[in-house]
Amino acid sequence: MPAVSQAISLPLEEMVAQEGLQSVDWQISLNEQAHHTDKFSSQELIVRRGQLFYMSLTVYRCLGCNRSATFTASTGPYPSESAKTKAVFPLSNRISGTGWGAQLLNNKNNVLSISILSPADAPIGRYTLSIEISYEGNDSTMEVGTFILLFNPWLQADSVFMSNHDEREEYVQEDAGVIFVGRTSYISVIGWNYGQFEEGILNICLSLLDNSLNFRRDPATDVARRDDPQYIGRVLSAMINANDDYGVVSGNWSGNYVGGQDPRNWNGSVEILKRWQSSGFRPVRYGQCWVFAGTLNTALRCLGIPSRVITNFNSAHDTDKNLSVDVYYDPRGWPMDKGSDSVWNFHVWNEGWFARTDLSPSYSGWQVLDATPQERSQGVFQCGPASVVALREGNVDWDYDMPFIFAEVNADRITWIYDAWTGALKKNFSNTHTIGKNISTKAVGSNSRMDVTEKYKYPEGSSQERQVFEKALGKLQPSMSFRATSARVFSREEREPSISGKFKITDILTVGKEVNMALMLRNLTGDSKTVTVNMTAWTIVYNGTLVHKVWKESVTLSLGPNGEIQHPVKIAYALYEKYLKADNMIRATAVCEISDETEVVVERDIILENPTLTLEVLDQARVQKPVTVQILFSNPLDELVKDCKLIAEGSGLLQGTLEIDMPNLRPRQQSQVDFEILPTRSGTKQLLVNLSCNKFSAIKGMLPIKVVE
Repeated sequence: MPAVSQAISLPLEEMVAQEGLQSVDWQISLNEQAHHTDKFSSQELIVRRGQLFYMSLTVYRCLGCNRSATFTASTGPYPSESAKTKAVFPLSNRISGTGWGAQLLNNKNNVLSISILSPADAPIGRYTLSIEISYEGNDSTMEVGTFILLFNPWLQADSVFMSNHDEREEYVQEDAGVIFVGRTSYISVIGWNYGQFEEGILNICLSLLDNSLNFRRDPATDVARRDDPQYIGRVLSAMINANDDYGVVSGNWSGNYVGGQDPRNWNGSVEILKRWQSSGFRPVRYGQCWVFAGTLNTALRCLGIPSRVITNFNSAHDTDKNLSVDVYYDPRGWPMDKGSDSVWNFHVWNEGWFARTDLSPSYSGWQVLDATPQERSQGVFQCGPASVVALREGNVDWDYDMPFIFAEVNADRITWIYDAWTGALKKNFSNTHTIGKNISTKAVGSNSRMDVTEKYKYPEGSSQERQVFEKALGKLQPSMSFRATSARVFSREEREPSISGKFKITDILTVGKEVNMALMLRNLTGDSKTVTVNMTAWTIVYNGTLVHKVWKESVTLSLGPNGEIQHPVKIAYALYEKYLKADNMIRATAVCEISDETEVVVERDIILENPTLTLEVLDQARVQKPVTVQILFSNPLDELVKDCKLIAEGSGLLQGTLEIDMPNLRPRQQSQVDFEILPTRSGTKQLLVNLSCNKFSAIKGMLPIKVVE
């Protein structure tokens, strides 16, 4: 680092300047290894709070008995000692206490070896360090430089402390992972590049804080509150979405992504965050829940808060705090966009690990944070932190956003039949056990799925689970809407249905092929039944948004006493090909009506398989040695596939993203793509690939690559 002082012509000032600095050695390599920040790609010193770091200052004159030095560390635009955003502390022979301190370790040949300690509860962010040297009544103040202070999960005194080594490595240091998607009975996985150590990402994450509504309204208070991971997590949950502020990602669940990128095409957070910064902090288009969660996970890990991505299958979106979601059909079997409640096939959020100083210690640990803009909280689209332990106990009257998150995993699902011609609304069925299934996260040290459902709620159907539900409902009862209350009061009593039904898959579900299912109906009585069945199929987005009706059929079926029947359902590729979205989801429904009896609604969401990408690295991957990756793809269709683009990404393997335009593929043709990667770090790295074309919106590939020195 160049000298930070220069000679000035006035005699007195020249004498003072000679007390100044000649050079600064931040000892970056030594410090960053000790502080577990050596993976960051930065020329700036990055350290963790509450832990000593070391530096050497070369001065023009050695410090003697008549000279003393005092340091000032400050952060934010309005540093203040009372707000703990500024600290003034002397250079002494020992550091006492747990606040800021500086110790002179050695003083030889005008080189001062110094250790500096920050408090374990200091605000995180970029600090400016300056030194004042006093000599016989003359003071000379010089800026030493800047450094970045992060949370410290390795330090017991820090509120983000995580004691388990393997969990720290996973939830702080791991820069790639997987996210679980799909539906309860068909869980699949996509890779995600968090890339928190990539060049520029830490600065972008600090910019997230400086672009927040809180900072713009009151920067001094905002910076002072950055000592608290609870506060940081809530701010980030607002900033990752672009709804209220200069946030990162604009959400879109319409199925129409013109003017942006299909959310399924993203491979990770790095490209998203860099686009946001390079555009002057304009929203990046478009994201859906796993994009928001993946990007928030990057920011949390980058700043030192242990975090993980959570997927909740059959996730309820309860807008009126009555712990039930209402789903509507008309008598023809058409799903209706009536009411604001919904059930998502899956929803993805985050958990951050930190102490809850506003609650008792037993509620510390994993806290839900959700950056997907669903409902406003305190006027802003933000969500959490909500203690997972408190959610399990039904404490929905605690901070933050507990009722909404509790409903996501516990709500009852109520099906209604609504006849728009007559205005008749009939309650069809209540289901208390379909919401909040297979709550999943990546296992520590592997890409396998770890089920954490029991962390969120007691076993489904147990007395404890129902007791917690009633406890939560009792706490929310005063705020229940009139609509919700009246629906419960005036709906007719449910009667046990005389038939049951389900859709059964009868062939492999693949994009480009006919969908083959069977509607299976069973008579539960000893009387013959005549059933009128109205069936439809819609392409949908994973959150239940209807895209286009692609098939319908009405039939009348006869069921003998205790009899069973299968009715074939066939949906040709030509019917759905133009309307299928990247989720590859189709919703089939059947409203089964028997005279003077309650209708039976049968519903099933199916997911069609994409063709696969075959990825292979052709040699041993070594640090700083180019190596070739080969990708094979076969067009499974009997028609031309065009507009093919391959996007590859992987921290430690590629600088940024690699985009390759591929030639058109004739029917049944195989294509081969070779490209080079240049590994920069050893260990197992994850290469992620997305192929999009006119017939397949997002074909994913993932390859772990072991890189040796």
